[in-house]
Amino acid sequence: MQRPIRTVLGPALVVMALVLASCSGHDGGMAGHDMSSTPRTSPQTSSSVAGNANAADVMFAQMMIPHHAQAVQMSDLLLKKSGVPVDVAKLATQIKAAQQPEITTMKGWLSSWGHADMPSGQMQHGGDDGMMSPDQLKQLAQADGLTGSKMYLEHMIKHHQGAITMAKSELGGGKNPDAIALANKVISSQQEEITIMQRLFKSH
Repeated sequence: MQRPIRTVLGPALVVMALVLASCSGHDGGMAGHDMSSTPRTSPQTSSSVAGNANAADVMFAQMMIPHHAQAVQMSDLLLKKSGVPVDVAKLATQIKAAQQPEITTMKGWLSSWGHADMPSGQMQHGGDDGMMSPDQLKQLAQADGLTGSKMYLEHMIKHHQGAITMAKSELGGGKNPDAIALANKVISSQQEEITIMQRLFKSH
């Protein structure tokens, strides 16, 4: 008498599973259906996708943090001097005000993604990233206001060009919406500042 019971219960359980799957809003006839491609309507899935980051996003943040930090350092060195032209000082203040909050934002991203900042000393100096070397920073610190302004503009143009290159790499390989938005902002705002700095360099 046990075998007929099993025979009846087996199909019944299959029917029940199909009904429950149908009620949950998925195609119950697709037992091997890939759930990750379905939930476009699920807010939870949408939110988790927005919070994800790939290797390009992580690299972008890890490299851009020390890059921004040096731009702030360069601006601080210039703003301590007397005799800096007003328009150059205004630009340095603008650069510092824009990049310091972005550092805080990117540090928050790395923390939420489970990654640490790039260890100090791993960024190149004098390479494609436009970073100043320690000797160049020392020269900037020791220069007078006018000479320091020229040095600042010359090196910050290269620095911005390096940031734009890094941002374009993020656009080419990143997937995090916030990181992509920042990369677009870096490209547009820093290209505008390069144009201003080129004009200031010629006029001072």
